[in-house]
Amino acid sequence: MPNVDATPPDSRGWLYPAALIACVITAVRVVLLAANKTDLFVDEAQYWLWGQELAFGYYSKPPLIGWTIRAFTELGGSDAEFWVRLPAPLLHGATALLLGAIAAPRAGRSAAIWITVTYLTLPMVSFGSLIISTDTIMVPFLALALLAWWRGLDIGGSHAWSILAGLALGLAFLAKYAAIYYVLGAGLAAIFLWQARPGWGPALSAAAAFLLAISPNILWNLANGLSTVEHTLDNADWVRAPGERAQLNLTGLAEFLGAQFFIFGPVLFAALLWLGFRYGKQPAERRFLLFLSLPILATVSLQALLSEAYANWAAAAYLAATLLVVPWLLQGRASWLRGNLVLNGSVALLLPLLTVFGTGLRLGPEGDLLLARYLGRSEMSQTILDIAAREGVDVVVADDRDVVADLFYFNRGGPIAVYARPETGRPSNHYVLKHSLPEEVTGPILYVRKRNRQPGNCAVPLLEHIAPEDGAYARRSQKAFLIDSGCLH
Repeated sequence: MPNVDATPPDSRGWLYPAALIACVITAVRVVLLAANKTDLFVDEAQYWLWGQELAFGYYSKPPLIGWTIRAFTELGGSDAEFWVRLPAPLLHGATALLLGAIAAPRAGRSAAIWITVTYLTLPMVSFGSLIISTDTIMVPFLALALLAWWRGLDIGGSHAWSILAGLALGLAFLAKYAAIYYVLGAGLAAIFLWQARPGWGPALSAAAAFLLAISPNILWNLANGLSTVEHTLDNADWVRAPGERAQLNLTGLAEFLGAQFFIFGPVLFAALLWLGFRYGKQPAERRFLLFLSLPILATVSLQALLSEAYANWAAAAYLAATLLVVPWLLQGRASWLRGNLVLNGSVALLLPLLTVFGTGLRLGPEGDLLLARYLGRSEMSQTILDIAAREGVDVVVADDRDVVADLFYFNRGGPIAVYARPETGRPSNHYVLKHSLPEEVTGPILYVRKRNRQPGNCAVPLLEHIAPEDGAYARRSQKAFLIDSGCLH
């Protein structure tokens, strides 16, 4: 995006210090990740399973996260939690340097370095470096797409840069469908800013490259009953029947917006809102970045108001937002930026240390474990497998997605077969879709469920009640029954 009114800033020498900072922070995160004492969360375990079953799509997400995990576990020769999660800190480190590369020719050396370190210490990035998630896989490709698109705008439109932007955005889309927000943002920017218009030719080149990149997932969805699309609509369930399901959830909206102050950091999020409020007084480059951030926040806020929204659903907004807010704070407000670094940097250090030394910490003297959702999963799986071995059965079936996911991961390569309970109608999760109990399985099985009663007409007594005092299953106890497999078909 040409800026004819300003002298190009000096960007020389930004890469070495920025890369050094990124490498040091990433190396520390990798070391602490190796000492991490938490179990894979249910979503992480599911993503690992996808990596064992390479495809162009899966029940609830596009395929790139499964491919990435498979690549790293093959590289490490291990399916341990460390190798499943290792892509996270590495990809965030790469994203930080891509953002620095975007900023350097526009805002100069100092801004590029500050953007690198600011991104790496964002709370969402600090947490995202401890787990493997689709946001983490998406963001480096979003950053590359933005870099290429903006380079094309700088020269008034470019087929080469537009094709790169389209391919990168397509890969981001194959990580998480939220990447489509960038199409919305770039389109709005082109409508309202002449500087954001690449010309019809480059725009069509980008669209063609994007469609080419995502076509395998489109074809997979068409061949699998639009499974991922249906799940996405489930998340925004009010769109299926707005008159019946939409409601004004003011509490949900307040919670979502409040969470953004933590995810992005209070100083940065307040600055973003202030710049958005003063949109009319901002130069073209800032307006362009506002179009790539605020519409995402507005869209997810609407979802939170009409139904519900998780805090991370607006994560795509904070790449452009970091590029926008940091240079603005550097112009006479550097003390706020330094304060933000101290605050976010403290969180960045605390979070990984908690996973190593804080697994016994509680929310109050008699409260739950602070990291409860990431603890006790392997113990639950081991208990279930021990019961199956004791009863002499080699098939375990469960109706709780968390239990099935944990069992598949913890039992990997084991002698006991694990299945989800079959369901009628549209499958409720990936395990029901791809790993339901086959009808050809006969004989006694161990059936584990959340409810106290046995299924259907199978009048069998409760075999065991598994009720851990702590961890992920402290309030999600499981009941084990020894039944004939025919009861579940």
